[in-house]
Amino acid sequence: MGVGTSGARHPLIALLGATGFVGSAVLRELAGRDVRIRAVARHRAAVPAGARAAIEVMEADLTEPGASAAAVEGADVIVHAVLYSAATSTWRVEHGDTAAERVNVGLVRDLVTALEQRGGPLRTVVFAGAASQVGPCGKDVLDGSETDAPRGEYDRQKLAAERLLLDADRRGVLHGVSLRLPTVFGPGHGSAARDRGVVSAMARRALAGEPITMWHDGTIRRDLLYVDDLARAVVAAIDHAEALAGRHWLLGTGARTPLGPVFEQVADLVGERTGKERVAVCCVAPPDHAEAGDFTSVTIDSTAFRSVTGWAPQVPLVASLRRTVDALAAETDRGRR
Repeated sequence: MGVGTSGARHPLIALLGATGFVGSAVLRELAGRDVRIRAVARHRAAVPAGARAAIEVMEADLTEPGASAAAVEGADVIVHAVLYSAATSTWRVEHGDTAAERVNVGLVRDLVTALEQRGGPLRTVVFAGAASQVGPCGKDVLDGSETDAPRGEYDRQKLAAERLLLDADRRGVLHGVSLRLPTVFGPGHGSAARDRGVVSAMARRALAGEPITMWHDGTIRRDLLYVDDLARAVVAAIDHAEALAGRHWLLGTGARTPLGPVFEQVADLVGERTGKERVAVCCVAPPDHAEAGDFTSVTIDSTAFRSVTGWAPQVPLVASLRRTVDALAAETDRGRR
């Protein structure tokens, strides 16, 4: 299994948020390993077909008192992939949303408290953060050296949770690793949560015969990471936890990908998949809830993480877009039937 597992032959990995978009992908990746997994979520997680791992499914509302402590009891490694999911179509959080704060920050606080009270060998905690936590910094290539100054409520909450984790690492409570994620997309196989990212959102529009819309001229760039490549990065972080502990690490492909050509490709793939007339890709006025980050180009330099772990994305962009469109089209077909 690698380091970060307390030397256990069959380590126990508690996966929090196992039915989420990110968590379900991590579950699929871990299922092929000779480990024990406790898949924790509000709804029952589906055990991946052909799983090599011994998987225990645990249904729990982690916001309940004592739930976090029970979920991580006896675990060698904890993967925190919980995302606030009250919103129907976006990850954005309104200022003053206490329910979001309870999930995004409070669950990390509960986890730290539980591990601090338990004592014993230090557990490894891998936290799914966001590259956007840095806030506007005047750079379009991020490498992790930037000073954090987030503006949006979601980013502020993610940063607060990360700081709780890394402070606990400094105090010797746990080994904490924060992975800051870029724009992640892909099908949510086995997930109870949809991918809310812009790529899947526009693919769903095209599958419904609606035009793909942009709030800009299409030159805005994003670092687009396929969800299966992200899952491999999380597992790589577990394997190299001792070398990674105590700081945040940026994940990304390093590709400067303009969204306009991406959406044109999505329109082509949807037309090919459905046999229907290709939908238009057009510019529209941004809505009132648009944020400055929606109009900022971002590319991730993940050299630091790659040099420690050897991880690198494996799925080319066109192949990942095709997989995403095919999965969403199959989902649409099932819904119609």
